[in-house]
Amino acid sequence: MSPIPSLTVHHLESSRSQRILWLLEELELPYQLVRYSRDPKTMRADPALKALHPLGKSPVVTLGDGQVLAESGAIIEYFVEATGKLAPPAGTPERQLYRHWLHYAEGSLMPPLLVKLITGQIRGAPVPFFLRPITRQIAEKVDKSFTDAEIQLHFDYLEQALDGRQFFVGSEFTGADIQLSYGVRAGLARGEVGERPRLQGWVERMKARPAYVRAIEKGGEDTLLS
Repeated sequence: MSPIPSLTVHHLESSRSQRILWLLEELELPYQLVRYSRDPKTMRADPALKALHPLGKSPVVTLGDGQVLAESGAIIEYFVEATGKLAPPAGTPERQLYRHWLHYAEGSLMPPLLVKLITGQIRGAPVPFFLRPITRQIAEKVDKSFTDAEIQLHFDYLEQALDGRQFFVGSEFTGADIQLSYGVRAGLARGEVGERPRLQGWVERMKARPAYVRAIEKGGEDTLLS
C-alpha cells in the first residue's frame, strides 16, 4: 500500500463527483471537502473550478504533494491501487471484468444518455414558435435513429450482467459499482428503459450502503445532473 497524501475533494453540487465522496467513504480515507454551486440560470459549473483544472469540471481531487487528479475513473483507479481495496486481485479474470466496467461506465454507457439529455433540451429550447416543429423533428429523428435503441441495448446488457450476481464483479462490491452508479441511476430515473428489476434492486442495495449514506450527508443529495 502506498502512502496517500492529504487530499481535498472539489465537489460540484448535483454532479458525478458524488461518486468520489462515496469512494472515499468506502475506503475510510480522511479528506477535506470544498463544495461548489452551479449557476442557477445555466446550471453550469462554478468558474472557480477552472483555477484547479483547465476543463473547469468536477470531480477534481488535489493532493498534499501537489498532484491534481481529474476524471472519475482515473481517480477511482488511483485510490483503489493506493489502498489495495475495492478491486479483485491483479492478474485474475475478475480484475479484467472490473477494469471493463470501470471504463465502460463513461466510455460506452454515458454517451447515449448524454445525447438523450441534449435532445430533450432541444425539444424544450426557447425558440420562435415557427421553428419549434423543426427542432422537435430533429430531436425525434436523432432519438429514433440512434439514441433510444442504443440506451435499450445498454440497459439490456447491464440487466443481464446482474443475472445471479449482487454486484457487477461477482460477489464483491468494487469501485466499478461506484463508477456505474451514475449512469444506471440516470437511465432508470428517466423511466424510458422499462422494468429492470435486477438493476433496480442493485440501486437500492447501493443506496443502503452506510458509506453511500455518509457521502450524501456530506455532499448533498445527488439529483443526477450531468
